[in-house]
Amino acid sequence: MTPAELYYRKTAAASSSGGLGVLIGLYDTLAGDLRRMAEAERGDDLVRRCREANHALLVIGCLEDCETKGSSGELADQLTAFYGSLRRNLVLAQAKRSPEMIEEQMAQVLKLREAWQAIELRAPAPEPESATAAQKFAAAAPEQPEPRRLGWTA
Repeated sequence: MTPAELYYRKTAAASSSGGLGVLIGLYDTLAGDLRRMAEAERGDDLVRRCREANHALLVIGCLEDCETKGSSGELADQLTAFYGSLRRNLVLAQAKRSPEMIEEQMAQVLKLREAWQAIELRAPAPEPESATAAQKFAAAAPEQPEPRRLGWTA
């Protein structure tokens, strides 16, 4: 990951509403893994392809963990099915040595990423947490007496 990509992801995560920036960052990471995986397959670089595939599977696991911790219902069921299908199709693409199948999965990931980004753009912007926390702390803190001067110096 380049420094610019890292900065982009940190900024997106810090400025997001309700954790969607982190989720979108995971989808960006997954799409990048899949792009590099397809490139490695085309270049017949099996070591790199396996490394990218392993990382992609870890990211899918992270996405599944995020999904199972916070939600239930129809959306959670659909995401669970999507992640399972994505995992199976990536394994199948590796077995068939098909960069086209990998790119099809990447297109699906990017489509879902766009949907999450549209939701994020519709959500109200959160208040800056640091200012709010500082204001709450200042209001709740008791008055501190002036420290006594002992009259000596070091």
